[in-house]
Amino acid sequence: MANRLFLRLYQASNLMHKTGTRAVSGFGATTQQWAVLGALSRPAARERGMTVKELIGFLMVSRQNLTAVLDRLEKAGLVERARSAGADGRLRHVRLTRHGAATWAEMLGSIRQYYDAALAGFSTEECVTLFRLLDRLRDGLGALQGAEPDAPA
Repeated sequence: MANRLFLRLYQASNLMHKTGTRAVSGFGATTQQWAVLGALSRPAARERGMTVKELIGFLMVSRQNLTAVLDRLEKAGLVERARSAGADGRLRHVRLTRHGAATWAEMLGSIRQYYDAALAGFSTEECVTLFRLLDRLRDGLGALQGAEPDAPA
């Protein structure tokens, strides 16, 4: 059963990547860029932005993968990396530019249509249950990562 469950998660993840990229391709975006723009558009991050470390933790990605995505978003004028006041001058916050915020606002219509289509067969109660179950799985996987002696930080 566990093998089938993880295979289904793998398949769903791959399909989310393919179909999600199609949903935002008209904006020249990928699902990874969509995730970063979404993280930075949240009210908690809108003004101050987020440090790379905060983004890594929030999105659960590697520094290498995130750096490449941020480089592309910065080149497109969608995000900026600004030095933070204080510290030693090395700390930078990533935040949406005005162009990035406007692009995100435009993308939301396509994203909402994608969500509606993907979840059309689910009731609200089923969505809440799936959310809770995936949270528990994420927490269990996170505990495994922390238990590994040479797990990346």
